[in-house]
Amino acid sequence: MEPLVSRYYLLFFFIFCSLLSLVPLVRSGDAEALLTLKSSIDPFNSLPWQGTDVCAWTGIKECMNGRVTKLVLEYLNLTGTLDEESLNQLDQLRVLSFKGNSLSGQIPSLSGLVNLKSLFLNDNNFTGEFPESVSGLHRLKIIVFSGNQISGHIPASLLKLKRLYTFYLQDNNLKGTIPPFNQTSLRFFNVSNNKLYGQIPVTPALVQFNMSSYSGNIDLCGEQIQNPCQTINFGPGTSPAYPKVPSSKSSSKKHTRLIKIVVGSVGGFLLLLICVFLVCFVSKRKHEKDQSKEVKSKGVVNLEGVETGEAAGGGGGGGGGSGGMGGNNSGKQGGFWESEGLGSLVFLGAGDQQMSYSLEDLLKASAETLGRGTMGSTYKAVMESGFIVTVKRLKDARYPRLEEFKRHMDLLGRLRHPNMVPLRAYFQAKEERLLVYDYFPNGSLFSLIHGTRTSGGGKPLHWTSCLKIAEDLATGLLYIHQNPGLTHGNLKSSNVLLGPDFESCLTDYGLTLFRDPDPVEEPSGATFFYRAPECRDVRKSSTQPADVYSFGVLVLELLTGKTPFQDLVQEHGSDIPRWVRSVREEETESGDEPTSGNEASEGKLQALLNIAMACVVLAPENRPAMREVLKMIRDVRSEAQVSSNSSDHSPGRWSDTVQSLPRDEHLSI
Repeated sequence: MEPLVSRYYLLFFFIFCSLLSLVPLVRSGDAEALLTLKSSIDPFNSLPWQGTDVCAWTGIKECMNGRVTKLVLEYLNLTGTLDEESLNQLDQLRVLSFKGNSLSGQIPSLSGLVNLKSLFLNDNNFTGEFPESVSGLHRLKIIVFSGNQISGHIPASLLKLKRLYTFYLQDNNLKGTIPPFNQTSLRFFNVSNNKLYGQIPVTPALVQFNMSSYSGNIDLCGEQIQNPCQTINFGPGTSPAYPKVPSSKSSSKKHTRLIKIVVGSVGGFLLLLICVFLVCFVSKRKHEKDQSKEVKSKGVVNLEGVETGEAAGGGGGGGGGSGGMGGNNSGKQGGFWESEGLGSLVFLGAGDQQMSYSLEDLLKASAETLGRGTMGSTYKAVMESGFIVTVKRLKDARYPRLEEFKRHMDLLGRLRHPNMVPLRAYFQAKEERLLVYDYFPNGSLFSLIHGTRTSGGGKPLHWTSCLKIAEDLATGLLYIHQNPGLTHGNLKSSNVLLGPDFESCLTDYGLTLFRDPDPVEEPSGATFFYRAPECRDVRKSSTQPADVYSFGVLVLELLTGKTPFQDLVQEHGSDIPRWVRSVREEETESGDEPTSGNEASEGKLQALLNIAMACVVLAPENRPAMREVLKMIRDVRSEAQVSSNSSDHSPGRWSDTVQSLPRDEHLSI
């Protein structure tokens, strides 16, 4: 009996040892798959993958239980085609990004990546059809395939992705119709510059996106692009480009009758046309003469339609007026302004001189009010070509004087930085000044923190997001401060826009020179408390130390989710750290954990809080310069990345942060 028992024990021990021996094989499986993948896409050895610690390899942003969960290989000059078998072995991936390389060929089946949440294959040379296997990845939230040469149709099976949040397919060769996306989670959508046709489905998910999401598809129609669909029968997808050829069975009698009708109609129509032409010619000459006199006497751009919402085009959404940027006769006035020398659109920056739009295009654009503030009103302008810009109409065109205004515009127009919204052009007439910026559809930092809720209803961001945003803003501010005498002057969360990769970008910088030196109204509310105490009198010039103070207040807003509707320093004084911790603890108790709940994250939060406290000291001379602030933030981030395998630079970290981001949220600028 004993030998039999011993045999069972021996057999059990053997099986147990065999299972243990398999564990390293499972953990090393990702390494083997990655090395096989590397052999197919890395001929220039851009990936120096060596050693047994896979999680320390370049581009491996996060591991979990020895398995790779975030693979981010961006802008590494990778070429060749993706190896399907090795890629599908990485079945624990949550984030996969090959953005900005030169990969080619068909996108392989990704059916094995069952845990994938974010997929970035944009800006490569992929060809072939859209991989329908993506539709089976039920956890997938973000699909970015833009900037390739993908052809074929957009599969209707994508409707099965109930969590879909971002869907970018612009700049490809896709054809066919747009599936009726109905996911309530969909917030970002762009299929522009393809070969799509037919009616854009009128679903709640798709009607929220404007013309910029569909432009460049000449055969699309629908209310989203203000191009009504024809009622006759069309070819593929009811496209106006594919009308059905009439039947050849029509009788000769019908042709004869048709010819008689046409000949008789043409004669009468020509006579009527001559009469109408003579009347219109006389009326036009008289109208042009009157209008020329009016513009010569005033020299003013007619934007009243935009302000009141009474211009052609009807009322705009979200409380903003919508209409032509130049009123009903804007195109004609644009010609008069330029020919008479009363004003012109001046493009700024070396690369902006070849912009493909004119003053007339801008003034004929449909406009939607985004916000009104102490400096003026801001509009989203959609030109007839579908190109979108942001236009800021300054409230008072008297300050500063003409020559000083031009010099300052030239200075601001030369500023180019990844964390700044570029100023592209300006228009100036006798009593009118317009500034033209790039349009950022991802909304503002204020929207990210507070959503659509009223002030004070926001929530603290994850500490990694706080650090990333703080570094973006500090980098942009330092760039501004490197220009002698230049400041931002109006830093607040609504003047920070989110770029295409959700980087934080400063806008409305350097405009304090345009303020009325003797204003009737004093600023109030949150805007007032972003300002340093020494600059709350608007007659005082903005300074770089004052920008540092505003930056500190903005960091406190990130950490607490609270807008500064009271003077934080005066209200809380030296107890600001205690107040910040109490706010975050309240959020933790509510079940929405903003931190990681460990000592490392607490240390990073405290370090960022210390930086904010150094920025909001009352004495300007005791505040650190932006160069010092940026160094402190980068030191904290580098320590965070050393102590953790995760990277908040990765799309996955950002995708988690932007879940509550509203699209095209109006700005309180």
